[in-house]
Amino acid sequence: MMGGNPGGIWTLLGFGLHLLGAIAAATVAAWLLSRRRGFGDAWPALVLGLSLTAAWCLVAAVLGDGGLPSAVAEAMRNLAWLVVTHRLFATDGRHASLAPIRPVLAVLAMVELLQVGIDALVAPAAMNGAMAQVAFAVVVPLRLLVTVGALVLVHNLYAGASKQSRPVLLWPAAGLAVLWTVDLNFYTMAYLTDGWPAEIAALRGASALALAGLLAIGVGQDGAALRFRPSRAVTFQTFSLLVIGIYLAAMVGVVRWLSFAGGDYARLFGLGFLIVASACAILFLPSRRLRGWLKVTLAKHLFKHRYDYREEWLRFTRTIGKSGADAPPLGERVVQAIADIAECPAGLLLAPDDHGEMTLAARWHWPQAEVPAVALRPAGVAFFEREGFIVHMDNLRAGRDARGEGEAVPDWLRHEQRAWALVPLIHYERLVGLVVLARPQAARQLDWEDFDLLRVVGQQVASYLAENAGQEALAEASRFDDFHRRIAFVMHDIKNLASQLSLLARNAERHADKPAFRDDMLVTLRNSADKLNGLLARLSRYGNGSIDKVGEVAPGEVAQAVVERFRGGHPVVLGDCLDKPVMANREALEQVLVHLIQNAVDASAPNRPVCLSVTADGVNARFDVIDSGAGMSPEFVRTRLFKPFVSSKPGGFGIGAFEARELVLAMRGRLEVESREGLGSRFTIRLPLASTSGLIDHLNRTAEKAA
Repeated sequence: MMGGNPGGIWTLLGFGLHLLGAIAAATVAAWLLSRRRGFGDAWPALVLGLSLTAAWCLVAAVLGDGGLPSAVAEAMRNLAWLVVTHRLFATDGRHASLAPIRPVLAVLAMVELLQVGIDALVAPAAMNGAMAQVAFAVVVPLRLLVTVGALVLVHNLYAGASKQSRPVLLWPAAGLAVLWTVDLNFYTMAYLTDGWPAEIAALRGASALALAGLLAIGVGQDGAALRFRPSRAVTFQTFSLLVIGIYLAAMVGVVRWLSFAGGDYARLFGLGFLIVASACAILFLPSRRLRGWLKVTLAKHLFKHRYDYREEWLRFTRTIGKSGADAPPLGERVVQAIADIAECPAGLLLAPDDHGEMTLAARWHWPQAEVPAVALRPAGVAFFEREGFIVHMDNLRAGRDARGEGEAVPDWLRHEQRAWALVPLIHYERLVGLVVLARPQAARQLDWEDFDLLRVVGQQVASYLAENAGQEALAEASRFDDFHRRIAFVMHDIKNLASQLSLLARNAERHADKPAFRDDMLVTLRNSADKLNGLLARLSRYGNGSIDKVGEVAPGEVAQAVVERFRGGHPVVLGDCLDKPVMANREALEQVLVHLIQNAVDASAPNRPVCLSVTADGVNARFDVIDSGAGMSPEFVRTRLFKPFVSSKPGGFGIGAFEARELVLAMRGRLEVESREGLGSRFTIRLPLASTSGLIDHLNRTAEKAA
């Protein structure tokens, strides 16, 4: 129940500030609807509080501060912000603090409802001056009580927050403090002067404007910052302001036309329309899609070149040159550096593996892309090495095949609708990577300037990738040299021990008195000597992956022998058992299987069995070692699993997985791995069947001659 409308300049100022406050609160409320992550569980209450604040500002602007509608709107606004305060306490995790807070909130809510009741009772007798004065004397202290109590709650909300929570709670606490501080001054002056101060009443709309702005800043803290282009910013921003000005002028014209139409609710309807239209303009005009279209259009019609090459080169250098603990891996920086040029929001990097195929090496803001294990076949790699062609996927999907890229691009890229362009990274006529760019917000047709810039940047990042690969190879070779020196000493000691044991066996055979003792001693010593010699032979193979001989081996017998070695320990189950011979080395195959099964046992719980199966897969035999243990991350599988001297076991050399793969490759096979963290792993060995090895050799020779 607020009396008297101030006149003159304060009325006009109050109208404008309340109108701006309504627009700002409505805009931020609509923005919050699409950003549910902001402020956790307090998000719905914030949207409600902003909406009711916009409604209160609208009522105050149209009907003034006096009367029952304004009192009801203000009470609903205050109740909503009390709920927000309660939710912010709960979201911050201070559940123990809520016990004394809830009674305070309940009392403040009851006082607010009591004020509405008093205003409702007095409204019919508003013409009675004495009754209005009594109501004023009762309502003002009650409103002072609400504002003081609310400010105390806001102070406790921020002052009692943890260091980690304060950056999040700063903005809503500051906004609520501004809102209720203005109200405190307003009601204090009303209590002291025994009347409503028109000057402060006019400024109450500014408090709603400040509240909405501070909340918008708080929500936007975790959002992506708008990118700024200094060299062309004046043009873009001037044109944007011009568009916004024309839009708002048109909206004001519509409102004026509605006011001329007349009617009791014409003014209210017109201002409501203006608020909605302004909120829509503020929401949609700064959108990424619209800004992207605006930049493309202005660059096309107002500038000679599409790109500011100085700015592009500086940004490219900053992105590639990032260093420190927080810097992303080189692969992600490569994708980002190329994606930023074409304003693409995400990308992938494909890199060659040991078999000449391209596999996923890095993702940048594209976690949902389904990339197969073999992302690009050798035929596709050969095409990009030969042509160095940047593929525009929209042209390819439309059936335009300029240089035969239709056969080189795999189906998964055709079906991935976000895939927009393929940029090959060529270094000395060798494909060291392929960047897949995601579709930008404002998709357009690539032209000669895009192709030239992307091709040059692709060559530059290709040199970085090749240099990085060379450094890693040198570091690995250095570690191998150190490892070989250590192994040389170990081999020397083992060789001496083997000689001593052999000599002891010969002497015992000559001089032992009891035949039974002699026989047992000979068996034991010879077995020990054989084991040491076998170990010596295996150690001599470290680093070159060589094997003595490849021939026909019965895979079922090898699998049963390996499973038998684990009998009595961790359960190892043998599933399907192929009876067709394979081309392999029995000792090397058994060594690989033992290593893989032992790793699976180490990763599994004691009651979880490890499964081994041998099946036929086309022209190959397939050995599967499956466990349901801890599993491995894609990053570990891609970058660390088969790297020598990288071990997750204390005191381990980290050479086992590397040697296993080298032995499989030496038998002309392949070792593949699939793993999910928390679910388990599957290691697959593929070796050629004896019946098809001749065909495989013939195909390999034909391919080598063709190359």
